[in-house]
Amino acid sequence: MFTGIVEELGTLADVDRLDRAARLTLEGPLVAADAHHGDSIAVNGVCLTVVETTDDTFTVDVMAETLSRSGLENLKPGDPVNLERAATLATRLGGHLVQGHVDGVGTVLERRPDTHWEIVRIGMPADLGRYVVEKGSIAVDGVSLTVTAVAEDWFEVSLIPTTLAVTTLGARAVGEPVNLEVDVIAKYVEKLVRS
Repeated sequence: MFTGIVEELGTLADVDRLDRAARLTLEGPLVAADAHHGDSIAVNGVCLTVVETTDDTFTVDVMAETLSRSGLENLKPGDPVNLERAATLATRLGGHLVQGHVDGVGTVLERRPDTHWEIVRIGMPADLGRYVVEKGSIAVDGVSLTVTAVAEDWFEVSLIPTTLAVTTLGARAVGEPVNLEVDVIAKYVEKLVRS
């Protein structure tokens, strides 16, 4: 479980492409400092398991299912990534409950700078629209954000200067993919109501 508060903007150091899988080595001195085999770390919002560590890197295995359902497949060495260690019972919940289970890949449709922030419109798969509500929470590349506007196939978020500076969202260009995770509570409520 995560909170959607990115701890470090890391870098993809290496990719080993395997048959229907990949092994990623990520550089993030803060996150890697206390990482151990078996720990969970969110990489651009995807919960991955640490299999190896060094002083400032950690390595994860990514299966075909995860590659096909997220934007991790498109990463290249040198690309920046959002990193967050799993929450503990002593962790402050500064964002919202984020599982690290990507629901779909969205696309940056528009960026509109404003005086002290930037409004970003993101296209989403049609089947996710029912879970996204104005003033609700959504994780974009693992970043916990508040939805400021929503339509059937897109939503908007407002990014403060800190988010623009310390996450991948500051540099995501129009047309680029982003990982989306909707609020898990909405999915459970839907299932209960349908029952």
